Amino acid sequence: MTASAESKPFDLLLKGGHVIDPKNGLSATRDVAVMDGRIAAVGSDLKGPATTTVDVSGLYVTPGLIDMHVHVDTAHGFRGSVEADGQSFSSGVTTMVDAGSAGSANFGEFKVRLIDSARTRILAYLNVVDLGMGGDYEQDVSRMNPVAAAGVAQAYPDLIVGIKGAHYWTRLPWDDAHRPWDNVDRGLEAGELCGKPLMIDFWPRPERPYEDLILKKLRPGDIHTHVFAQQFPIILDDGQVNPALFEAQERGVILDVGHGAGSFWFRNAVRAVRGGFMPNSISTDLHTGNAATGLVTNIANVMSKFLSMGVSLEDVIRLTTLTPAQEIGHPELGTLDVGAEADIAVFQLQTGEFAYTDCGRAKMLGNRRLRPMLTVRAGKIAFDPEGLSMPLWEEAPPEYWVCK
Repeated sequence: MTASAESKPFDLLLKGGHVIDPKNGLSATRDVAVMDGRIAAVGSDLKGPATTTVDVSGLYVTPGLIDMHVHVDTAHGFRGSVEADGQSFSSGVTTMVDAGSAGSANFGEFKVRLIDSARTRILAYLNVVDLGMGGDYEQDVSRMNPVAAAGVAQAYPDLIVGIKGAHYWTRLPWDDAHRPWDNVDRGLEAGELCGKPLMIDFWPRPERPYEDLILKKLRPGDIHTHVFAQQFPIILDDGQVNPALFEAQERGVILDVGHGAGSFWFRNAVRAVRGGFMPNSISTDLHTGNAATGLVTNIANVMSKFLSMGVSLEDVIRLTTLTPAQEIGHPELGTLDVGAEADIAVFQLQTGEFAYTDCGRAKMLGNRRLRPMLTVRAGKIAFDPEGLSMPLWEEAPPEYWVCK
């Protein structure tokens, strides 16, 4: 499909970039055209006319990224949430998935106050705890209501992508009101009732070993996030990757990064990747505790860590587009399919000497870094810090000179 003098011009034409679209197995120089908020064409040397043409030669063009573990519900108990639109586009993210900040008692307010008004597409895992995250109530098993959670998830099937369980009874002695698997079991029950996956944030203890979680409890499609956290036996005493990780993936269990401020250690991640293990998806667990500290900052930082571990750019893009789209049940996202909503990210791949940090406050030296250059959300340019889509001020049209 190309525009012609007789047809409506493209709204936006990105020329000469290296397009990586894992869903379509594409990694090559292509042009990408946008019309009416959707992908109009992907091809070699597309002809205009176009309202806006952007030269992206030397840069990488990808589907808009999906960060499937963030916290953006600033309306409720978890005070660590960030502003979605203030964090998403500057890293190439067009879809954020809030991971359990809200529960059945307050999701409606989250939707009205934040989801409905954000320019970022916001989806959510609904916490099995009715009040969501942020207080001692997360330890109250009576507030883990599978029926209520499933009911709200069924009421918003396009927005709620699954159930979330987290932060449960990590160290205190067990008692009749707090049994080892209560949080997991109630989350699984909610998932069964609404037909959605469970995402679990988990702390192993002798009575609830990690291998039992990923090999016995979780179902195909369920997600263990924070896979490279310090508390998991990712690397065995002999230095090999725990075979349970590969077995869990063979069962269909999803192992997600969920970097966070306390859930990513190079001693697990680097050795696991070198040992042939690859997580199913890359996510940030973005919140105020890591968004402005340099520890995470944005998803491009986490992706760059994996690039510097030796993971290919194509795989890093796959783990932030295609696979999270499948995991959240929205396969229409994370792709440049013709007709898909035009969510696009453009990156520069820098080479040099860089350093990255982990949650143990150790660093890794690397030689590659992704730098976000342009983000398009639903066909509109949402981030363009260097004016790739803009004229020089001396050549700007007359309206530039008029104060609006």
